[in-house]
Amino acid sequence: MQLSPSVCIERTDSGLEFMSINSHQCKAKIFLQGGQITEFTPKDKLPLLWVSGDETFTEGKSIRGGIPICWPWFGQHDNNEFPAHGFARTLVWQADEVNESDSNVTVSLKLPMRQVNPTFWPYQSSLRVEFILSEQLEVRLTTCNLGNTPFSYTQALHTYLPIADIHNTRVAGLQGAQYIEFDQGPFKQDGVVEFTRETDMVYTQAAAVQTIETPQGIISVSRENSRSCVLWNPWIEKSKRLSNFADDDYQTMLCLEAANVLEDAVTLEPKQSHTLVTTIKWLG
Repeated sequence: MQLSPSVCIERTDSGLEFMSINSHQCKAKIFLQGGQITEFTPKDKLPLLWVSGDETFTEGKSIRGGIPICWPWFGQHDNNEFPAHGFARTLVWQADEVNESDSNVTVSLKLPMRQVNPTFWPYQSSLRVEFILSEQLEVRLTTCNLGNTPFSYTQALHTYLPIADIHNTRVAGLQGAQYIEFDQGPFKQDGVVEFTRETDMVYTQAAAVQTIETPQGIISVSRENSRSCVLWNPWIEKSKRLSNFADDDYQTMLCLEAANVLEDAVTLEPKQSHTLVTTIKWLG
């Protein structure tokens, strides 16, 4: 089904619907399940998102790669029977709006809240994600409180980035931030981050822009309405335990996630809204 000159709906062999974007500026894929973008490649440049070659695109299961949306909690809920990283990344979203101009293609999806189990989330709210696709990728996740009582939540845009070699990759722009790792800390980040082991750092008081120096070039990741971010690579042993993840996938991926976690959790009063933004691009 054609939605605009550059956007159409397609299906995987497993039956999952996705929006295929092929404009004069970029190529992209956005799955309705999870509201999840899995491909973004600017014209004449390398891809900016990574998906595992072992991914099966299974109904009801978050895709291992791209940008899963973790909402309305990040990580494990206090109730261990609740789904890890919330429910938004496994439910089917609804295409809301597609706009195409000379400068970009904008795709908006919304999460039908009638799908949500009220045991998990008893609040009246709306959730919308907007993808602005040009030479760069901008993702905007907006939560609105539609009810009469305040609520708090955590969230992350769990961005999987492609790198040629984790051993020759560095992340700059986190210097001076505090981080928690494996429930230890807080520690202070002194220099650039290099990778020699499993990394699972949850940063607070982080600067708005980080750069990832890879063998293919430098990726810029910026955030708005977010003072926290997550840096993750599962390394050797954890890779063997992850689903839809090859044993050696850790060598070619890295997650740097725009987030609102820990003391950066969001509280919305009635009728308030909050938009978490991340922008990803190649420098040069």
